[in-house]
Amino acid sequence: MDFCAVDVETANPDLASICQLAVVTFKDGRAIDEWATYIDPDDYFDPCNVSIHGIDEETVDGAPTFQEVSEQLRAVLGARVAVCHTHFDRVAINRASHGWKVPAPQCTWLDSACVARRAWPEFASQGYGLKSICES
Repeated sequence: MDFCAVDVETANPDLASICQLAVVTFKDGRAIDEWATYIDPDDYFDPCNVSIHGIDEETVDGAPTFQEVSEQLRAVLGARVAVCHTHFDRVAINRASHGWKVPAPQCTWLDSACVARRAWPEFASQGYGLKSICES
């Protein structure tokens, strides 16, 4: 299966405040390309978020804005299947696209948490975080 795995980090509770973006492209089950960038969210950094991912104002100093990387993001994702774990990454990208007034990617989103919850009874109602799934 060919797909892209997507992960974003946000500067604060506003999901549009993306401060880092990473995409790994898979073809026939093998990683064939990686793209990652820090992003200047043009917003404040909440200490709670910084404690989770370690990204702060200094880290993104001089980094492009979401608007500046949006075209490259759309090119990387294309019309592929984009996998995220829970809705977080999908919603963040869509909200950032809306906030920066740029087109959202036209990929097909697949939530791996939903897949795990449906595929394995032990994850149906709890414990479907990435760490738990990877350890089982």
